[in-house]
Amino acid sequence: MTTTETTPTAPDTLLKSVDPATGEVIATYPIADEDAVRAAVAKARTAAATWAALSFDDRRKHLLRWSSRLVADSEEFTQLIHKENGKPLDDAFLELMLALEHIAWAAKNAKKLLSPKKVSPGVLMSNFGARLEQRPLGVIGVIGPWNYPVYTPNGSIAYALAAGNTVVFKPSEFSTGIGNFLADAFKKANPELPEGVFETINGYGATGAALVKSDVDKIAFTGSTATGKRIMAAAAENLTPVLLECGGKDAVIVAGDADVKAAADAVAWGATANSGQTCAGVERVYVDRSVREEFVAEVKRILSDIKPGSDDKAAYGPMTMPSQIDIVRRHIEDALKKGGTAVLGGPESIKGPFIEPVVLVDVDEDSEAVAEETFGPTVTIRTVDGVDEAVELANKSKYGLSSAVYSKKNGLDIARRLRVGATSVNSVLAFAAIPGLPFGGVGDSGIGRIHGEPGLREFVRPHSIAVQRFTVPGMALLSYTRTDSTMKLLRKLVPFLHGRHK
Repeated sequence: MTTTETTPTAPDTLLKSVDPATGEVIATYPIADEDAVRAAVAKARTAAATWAALSFDDRRKHLLRWSSRLVADSEEFTQLIHKENGKPLDDAFLELMLALEHIAWAAKNAKKLLSPKKVSPGVLMSNFGARLEQRPLGVIGVIGPWNYPVYTPNGSIAYALAAGNTVVFKPSEFSTGIGNFLADAFKKANPELPEGVFETINGYGATGAALVKSDVDKIAFTGSTATGKRIMAAAAENLTPVLLECGGKDAVIVAGDADVKAAADAVAWGATANSGQTCAGVERVYVDRSVREEFVAEVKRILSDIKPGSDDKAAYGPMTMPSQIDIVRRHIEDALKKGGTAVLGGPESIKGPFIEPVVLVDVDEDSEAVAEETFGPTVTIRTVDGVDEAVELANKSKYGLSSAVYSKKNGLDIARRLRVGATSVNSVLAFAAIPGLPFGGVGDSGIGRIHGEPGLREFVRPHSIAVQRFTVPGMALLSYTRTDSTMKLLRKLVPFLHGRHK
């Protein structure tokens, strides 16, 4: 999912992995310079010939072995996720579980969805056989985020591998250890494979920029819209295609016939889980006036008992990226300055790396808290006079990633009116846990899709093949030997085939 990146100051050759709750240095990693990036891509290029030559069934076997290795090492892995990313152990395990579901789906569905298919040649080309075959692109460069450092990049990594590509992965500088653990597990599970099928490169923005400019066949990026635009511009120099999963300012509509308690429970969790660092989480709520008081009171009641921390009792952890704290503070202050009311929390909720829940009501739509991605445990709630107003305001955003609708009778109809890539009805974020559903946005939320069939097809190129099975005397349409009699026949045949529709 998405972030707003900065590039921290660090030594030229070493990257420090830091516990966001304490500032403790966990580990250091060599930074990959341009030469190291080129070497990793070259290694992946060599391995691509072997990996692409495997059958779908063989690749499935290797991917599922990877899953089993991650399960076997899940206690160690979730401890690392907790320490380096900050999220509670239970949330770390849930993230791993979702990633495993997607690895399994990609591994098990690639053969069915990407195998060669016969295509009807049509009447005029009936002497031809037609086939559509899917070819792996080659080497995929993946630049991952820190907020869901396993689940989100896996949406590109597992699907690219299942489609027959090799992968060079640059994890976020805030989750470097996690990214390396993920790749190391693949290697441990498949020691017979050549080096280079799944490689990591470590570093800051310069390392990612080098990957974009290297000899990869596609870049899959998750992060801020601003960084996504820079990556797209750089990739254009070599016509390298991109898959961009960028920011979100996700809206929830609570209709007058909603189950108010269920909606409040979902909004409270969706706005603050993972410290609100979820691009498809809840940032804006539009609630019908008839249920507004009950809804706001219930959200406030739930979140009054929710506290961040790094111990076993914490509902969510610290802000992973220190610079994001100032953005959250600025959005809260701007919302209050422009007429919003904090019914829970406020600027005082920011306590070091931990931010307690903040609920802002009837905030100006032009404020930063409504218009820009906050990426913190805050939520804005606006009163509306009916669904039409709610849909209009929800669609007003430059972002269009995901949304949720609460309505007992009209949820699906409301969902269809929203300009987004995904919607949950009477739930939040459910689409992210269903591997067959593609995920991605419109507008400033990005280009392309991960997950599902579209997610697999992002990493292949179609190859159309027409094979002449026999010749038809006098019917050589693609030749200078074509006769006048053939053209006379065609002038009679075409109106019969295509000219009778009224």
